[in-house]
Parts: sequence; C-alpha cells; structure tokens
Amino acid sequence: MDPNPKPAISGKDNGVFEHRSFARIGFLGNPSDVYFGRTISFTIGNFWAWAKLEPSDHLLIKPHPFHDLVQFDSLDNLVYRLENDGYYGGVRLLMAICKVFRNYCKENGIQLHDKNFTLSYDTNIPRQTGLSGSSAIVSAALSCLLDFYNVRQSIRIEVRPNLILNAEKELGIVAGLQDRVAQVYGGGLVHMDFSKEHMDKVGYGIYTIMDINLLPPLHLIYAENPSDSGKVHSTVRRRWLDGDEFIISSMAEIAKLAEEGRTALLKKDYSNLKELMNRNFDLRRSMFGDECLGTMNIEMVEVARKIGAAAKFTGSGGAVVVFCPEGPSQVKLLEEECRKSGFIVEPVKLVPTRLSSSDIKTLSKT
Repeated sequence: MDPNPKPAISGKDNGVFEHRSFARIGFLGNPSDVYFGRTISFTIGNFWAWAKLEPSDHLLIKPHPFHDLVQFDSLDNLVYRLENDGYYGGVRLLMAICKVFRNYCKENGIQLHDKNFTLSYDTNIPRQTGLSGSSAIVSAALSCLLDFYNVRQSIRIEVRPNLILNAEKELGIVAGLQDRVAQVYGGGLVHMDFSKEHMDKVGYGIYTIMDINLLPPLHLIYAENPSDSGKVHSTVRRRWLDGDEFIISSMAEIAKLAEEGRTALLKKDYSNLKELMNRNFDLRRSMFGDECLGTMNIEMVEVARKIGAAAKFTGSGGAVVVFCPEGPSQVKLLEEECRKSGFIVEPVKLVPTRLSSSDIKTLSKT
C-alpha cells in the first residue's frame, strides 16, 4: 500500500470511489462503550484500510490476493496460514456491509439505483492488535457505498457506526460502537457518551469532536505475533449482565476516567493524564484477569511502566498506547526496552478530522 496515501477520491467523473479508514486507539474509558459508559478515542495515520468501488456489469466482491488466499504452496503452508491468520479474510466483511446497507436503506425508504459494482479492499493494519482492523475495512467500504448510491446526505453520521457494527455482528464479531465512531468521524479526537437513556432513546451515543492537538506526543507498542482480541470481553460481559457489583462499579469507574480525561486534556494537565491512563489499564486487569489479557499483552504495558511511562491497551489487547511525560530521553529508554523485549515501537501519527461538508450537514443538532 502507498505509505503516503492521497485524499479519498471522489469519483464523480468516472464513477470510481476510493476511501480509507484509519486504525483506532481507544485512549480512555474503554471498554465501557459496551456497558453504557464513556470513552475518548481517535484514529491514527500509522495504519489504514482502503476500499475501492467501481462500476461493473455484475456485482463482484473481489478477494484480496493475500488476505483471502485460496491457493497454497502445500498442505503445511495452508495449515500455517490458518493457524496464524485464521479462516477469514475481508470478503465476508464487504458482503456483510453490503447486506446491512441495503436493508437499512430499504427499511428507511432510501431509494437506491440498480447499477452494479466491483468492490475491493486492502489494509496494512496489523492483525489482532486491537487497532480495529476489521471495522476499518467495513468503514471504508461503507463510504464507497454512500457515494456510489449518492445517499451520503440521507444517512446521518451518528447512524453510520451502527451500520458498521451491525455488519460485524452478522459475522459474530463481539465489539462496541467506540471504534466505529472514531473511524466514521474520519480522524480527530472524539469524546463519546453511551449513556443508557440516550442509547435507548435514539440508538446511538452523544459524540463530541475535540481538538486533536490537545493530545501530548504518544507512542504505539505492538508485537509481530499478537494475541486474539476477539475473546477478551466474554466473561466480563456475562458477569455484568448478571449484576456483578464489582464489574458494574469498576466499569462505571472506567467510564468516569473518560470524563476526567477530557478535563485533563482541555487543561493540558498531562501529569493527571498519565495517572488516568494507568488507572484505566489497572481497572481492566482487575476485571478480566491476567489469564484473559495474556502474558504478552501485559508485558507490553510493563515494559513502558518500567521506564516511568503511562501505558494502556489501545483496544482489547495486541497493542499498547504509551505516554512518556519526561520527553525524548524517556522515549529513548522506551525504544531500548522494546528492542530488548522484541516489541515494535513507533510514534503515533495523529490525523485531523476529515469530515466533508455534506457529512457535517447530517450531524444531529441535539
């Protein structure tokens, strides 16, 4: 993929549309988005997924030459690929969003023309790193569909994350709205309030765009062979549904961290921000337990804390976001410790919000 991607192409002349959706960092409050909580999240320019839609005689969902591989060198090669990458590529994601998009439009009286298309994708988001790679593919594809059918103005921004989540639910993916909101808003820093009253009333949260420049310099740590982030929520969610007081109170405290974090960011109180990041991880660890989080994931956090930095998961595991409050000298220590431990570390590349004027017009006024 192009390491310096150009802006998304608006294919008004030739009917071809290309869109990108970036990897996501859950900064504070996660995973309370699944539990009527609050979060702060943002997308990063380090990694992204890309989708392309072009007119064609038949509707074709195009397999990726690597991620949807069906030809192998040998039986051993096939088994190796399945053990490392699983059974699924991106084709199922594209098919699911096409189904959810079409059904939503039909149910809401949004007329679609009958022309066909070919839909393809690519991604450089590392697998199973908790950087929201699957939803990035779906988000980019949804943007292509909105433009191809010229219905961007008919489907509000606040609703689009639900469509993406519903497409993933079709495939049994367990997740919340946070990642999809950050990706639909196309960059920038987003504060999200998923209070039950509001969710029950309108079906989505209250999303507030914040200035991305409020964030201090951050770093990303991830492993070349990460753990699976798809199994992390299961036990905790069941206990939450069963009314476990410890889980309910801990999740409420995590949600409160997002509120305190918003205040800290607005004041640029980075010493407090460090404490909030560390507290977020500690609360997650107390609820999920070390066995569920995984040894490698915990080690990534401890590598950062060893040199006095703040660290927490970007999502459900596989990658860690790090804040070095002491600056470049501390960053050098972080890089050295990561090298010793075999982890990859790189600066977080911030992405400003990329909402178009037509998108902004669909924002709720309430």
